[in-house]
Amino acid sequence: MNLTRKFAVALAATALTAGLTAAAAPVTAAPQGVAAECGVRSDGRLHCGNNAGAKGYEHRSYGSAVRGQMNTTFSWFQCWGRGDNHAGGNNIWYWTQLDNGQWGNMPAVDVHTSVDPAPGLREC
Repeated sequence: MNLTRKFAVALAATALTAGLTAAAAPVTAAPQGVAAECGVRSDGRLHCGNNAGAKGYEHRSYGSAVRGQMNTTFSWFQCWGRGDNHAGGNNIWYWTQLDNGQWGNMPAVDVHTSVDPAPGLREC
């Protein structure tokens, strides 16, 4: 098989795999930098991308104790609430279980939502 044919077959396989993946899970349009799969699932939680190393705080304030951080970049969030303003331009914070097992509030600026609060997620 010549190089051009190998490339064409590889490209077709990649496109087919991407198409099958997209068909398996509903995807909504999202701004650049926002996880395409970001949304509230049947478990009532927001499943969404987040910044690696994002800190979780005891309260919805940077002045409160840090409970831990998220080293993973795709997480779930139980609910949202209002707190201190942050660099995301709003005062929405998301409650989640951090990678160390502690519970904490993450500012929305660290969660890759397209709008805050995330539609369909309950307030806490």
